[in-house]
Amino acid sequence: MADTKAEASRRRTFAIISHPDAGKTTLTEKFLLYGGALTSGAGSVKAKGDRRSATSDWMELEQQRGISITSTVLQFPYRGNVLNLLDTPGHRDFSEDTYRVLAATDAAIMVLDGSKGIESQTRKLFEVCRNREIPIVTFINKWDRPGRDALELLDEIEEQLILEPVPISWPVGDGDRFRGLIDRRSGDFIRYTRTAGGSTEAPEELVDAAKAEAEEGELWLGAQEGVELLDVMERDFDAKRFESGELSPVFFGSALTNFGVRLILDAMVDLVPSPSPRVDRNGDPRPLNAPFSAIVFKVQANMDRAHRDRVAFLRVCSGQFDRGMVVTHEPTGKPFATKYAQSVSGQARETVEQAFPGDVVGLVNANDFRVGDAVYVDEAVQWPLVPAFAPAHFRIARTLDTSKAKQFRSGITQLDEEGVVQVLREPDVGDQAPILAAVGPLQFEVVQHRLENEFGAPVELAPCSWTTARVTDGVTAEKLRGMSGVTVVTRSDGEMLALFESPYWLQRLEIDQPELTLTKLIAEGT
Repeated sequence: MADTKAEASRRRTFAIISHPDAGKTTLTEKFLLYGGALTSGAGSVKAKGDRRSATSDWMELEQQRGISITSTVLQFPYRGNVLNLLDTPGHRDFSEDTYRVLAATDAAIMVLDGSKGIESQTRKLFEVCRNREIPIVTFINKWDRPGRDALELLDEIEEQLILEPVPISWPVGDGDRFRGLIDRRSGDFIRYTRTAGGSTEAPEELVDAAKAEAEEGELWLGAQEGVELLDVMERDFDAKRFESGELSPVFFGSALTNFGVRLILDAMVDLVPSPSPRVDRNGDPRPLNAPFSAIVFKVQANMDRAHRDRVAFLRVCSGQFDRGMVVTHEPTGKPFATKYAQSVSGQARETVEQAFPGDVVGLVNANDFRVGDAVYVDEAVQWPLVPAFAPAHFRIARTLDTSKAKQFRSGITQLDEEGVVQVLREPDVGDQAPILAAVGPLQFEVVQHRLENEFGAPVELAPCSWTTARVTDGVTAEKLRGMSGVTVVTRSDGEMLALFESPYWLQRLEIDQPELTLTKLIAEGT
C-alpha cells in the first residue's frame, strides 16, 4: 500500500471559472500543452497511434456553438505532481453544473479578460467559490491585446469582490508591446518570444535589469514603477490569507500566445493547497488515510458513442483506490465492483489502476450513482447534500414519434440523472409529458440536441406558463391543488415542488397563508 498522505500531497485538484470568452478553454488546453499532454497542435491529446483525440470542449454541440456546455475532467503530470483540472462551463445557463463540479475541487483559477475585468458571470461564480471557501488564483488574460490599466483592474477586484489582489507576476508592456513578465518573488524579468499559433511553449529568456532597461526602455521603466508601487503598498503573498479566501495571487499573461502560462501553472503546484480531510454531513472531517471514500460530482452518458455507456465521476476523498476493489454505494447500500475504472481527459480514456485523495476516477456503467452520492469501503460516510438551483425556465417535453417513446423516456431519465435539467412530473401525466426545469434556456437546446442525436428521439419542447418554483410538502400540496395559477409536481429525487404562473400570486399567497410550506431553492449562481 502506498503512503496515502504522501500521495495526496502530490495532488492538486482545481477548477477554472470565468465569464464566456475570457479564454478559459484556451488556458485549459495550454496547461495540457505545458504538462506534456498535448501534441504540437493544441487540441489533440496524445494517444496510442492516432485512435483518439480530445479537447476540453469535446461535445459536438460545444464545438458547433463555440462555448463550454459541460464540465470536463483533465488529468496530467507536472513537476512530479498530479494535476486534476476540472474545466467548467462559462455560460450562466450552465451554472448548476459548475456548482456541482466545485464540490470536488480544492481551488479555482478565476480568468479575467484584461479589457473587460470582472463580468457578471465571473462575479456569480466567484461567490459560489467564496461560499464553498475555495481559494482563488486570478489570471488576467489577453494582455497581448488592447486592454485596461493593470492597477485599475486590481482596484476593481478589491472593490467588487472584497478580495485583496496580490500580483505575483507583473507585465512589461501591453497589447502588441507585451514583452514579458516580472516574477515578483524572484525579481526575474522573463521575456517571451511568440510561436506560430501558440502551438508550442513560448521560448523564455531571463533578462537582467541593465539589459532590460537598454533593450525595452520605457516599457521596462514603467513596469519597474508598478512593482515598486506594489512593494510600497506591501502587496505580498500570505498563504494563510489565500487559503481562507481573503487574498488572491494575481498573474498576467496571454493564454493564446502562452505568455505567462508556465508561471501560473507553477503557482498551482507551489501555492495551491493539496487535498485535506473532507468534512462529512455531520461536520466531521474524514482523515486522508481513512479507508477509501469518494463523492460523485458528475454523471455523463454517451461520451463514447460507440458503446453508449454511462460514466460516474468520483473525486477521491480518503484512502487508496485500487481498480477491481468492491465499494459500497451509500444511498442503496449495494456493493459495486470497480473493474471498469478509468482516468478521463476530455473524451479520451485510460484504465486507472490506483488513485488517491484529490484524484478523479470515472466508473463505467455505475447506473445507480447520482450526483452527491458517497461511495466507501469499510467505514460508511455521507457527504453534505448538493443543492439544486432554482429553475427559472420551464418546458413540456413530448416525443414527436410515438414509436420512439422508449428512447424518449430513457433519454429523459438519463439527462435528469446527469443534471442537465431538472425533470418534474405531474401525477396524472407522468413520463408521457414531463416538465423540464432549467436555470437558463440554453439547457433546453442541449436537451433537444442530445435526445435527437444520442437517443434517436425527436422531441418537442413546448413553452409553459410557470415562472417560479418552491419546495413544498404533502399538506401544503393538498391546499394548492385546488387553486388556479399553480401546479404541484414531483422531482426525480422525491422532492415536491409548487410551480407558480406569477411571482406576484406566490407573494400574495405567502402573505395571506403564511402557514403554507413554500421554501426557496438555492438561488442561481449564489
